[in-house]
Amino acid sequence: MSYDNKFQMTEKSARFFAKKNLVNLVYATSKLENVQATLDQTQTIVDGLGVSGIPTDEIITIVNLKRAWQFVIANEVPYSLAISNHINAIAAQDDSLDPGNIRTGNVMLDDTSYVPAIPDIDKVPERVSGVLDQGKSLTERLLNLLLVMMRDQFYWDGNKRTAFLTINYIAIPAGIGIITVNEEQLETFNNLLAPFYETGNGQNLKIWLYDNCIRGMKLS
Repeated sequence: MSYDNKFQMTEKSARFFAKKNLVNLVYATSKLENVQATLDQTQTIVDGLGVSGIPTDEIITIVNLKRAWQFVIANEVPYSLAISNHINAIAAQDDSLDPGNIRTGNVMLDDTSYVPAIPDIDKVPERVSGVLDQGKSLTERLLNLLLVMMRDQFYWDGNKRTAFLTINYIAIPAGIGIITVNEEQLETFNNLLAPFYETGNGQNLKIWLYDNCIRGMKLS
């Protein structure tokens, strides 16, 4: 299968598109962590206003995701693993045992018997750069990185958040679109994610993400 880039936006238009969709991006990413706030409630929290009836930990998650997406959209430093570490430090600030640092112990995943190995801190940068070298298009390389980051679980917590934010940090300035799973797609995503965790075969998930989860603007 070919994973050609679907969009060819300028960096300026891509950052504009992402900024205009900030609330939707925060909302979609929060659903990966089972946050129950509605889109309207998320908008209110992103705007810095108070919301009743939402647990404090969910509000904190949304605020942290807002900050993480703002960093992803605005920052222009070339990608390295340090960027992912910084993203995790923001997005998982109040959830992780050691935000922003590669984990040094075991973690458990929900709804699967798969237990990811403890990462070799010295080899993680090479692991990431190696993945980014595999694939014909940037879109394919980023989908590969997304799968690896989710299954390897580099961090103590917030790995799905960090993986999606990381690939979009690279995708946005390249103008190839934004890769996100929206609320309506979440059940399918989770149904494909579970067997990927178990087997390590992410082909079905990768194809589905490519076909359904890349968004952007078509420019004339």
